[in-house]
Amino acid sequence: MLKNLSHVLSKGEAFAAENGIDPADLLAARLAPDMLPLTKQVQIATDHAKGAPARLAGRDILKIDDTEANFADLQARIARVREHLESYRPEEIDGSEERPIVIKAGAIELSFTGQQYLLAYAMGNFYFHVVTAYDILRHKGAPLGKGVFFGRG
Repeated sequence: MLKNLSHVLSKGEAFAAENGIDPADLLAARLAPDMLPLTKQVQIATDHAKGAPARLAGRDILKIDDTEANFADLQARIARVREHLESYRPEEIDGSEERPIVIKAGAIELSFTGQQYLLAYAMGNFYFHVVTAYDILRHKGAPLGKGVFFGRG
């Protein structure tokens, strides 16, 4: 899905260029006033993509500062996370179903087993932010269809 997110961003950037839209306007766009902008949606999606396997494997989470200011920066962030994910071996995560996972979400602490964390929290959050990034660009007029979301078209 990170590869697909990269594809969606490429389509959004091309849409901006073809229509004389300032890319910064798309990066700052939100679906609703109380929702985070496109840039933050991509940052959070990649945070979940790198955080979940690290927590399940008992590794430190790859640190990436949230400094992305343009589409190229977001693409580089996605590429960095994808490359990092290739460093995991299945045996690092196998057997982590009952591993205790505790995360901070704002002022509260959430406790899970590894399986609960992955299925009920990490994956849901990851997909929420990927879909929201897609939806922001679609809402702004980028010609994105379901096929683009799945890396085609």
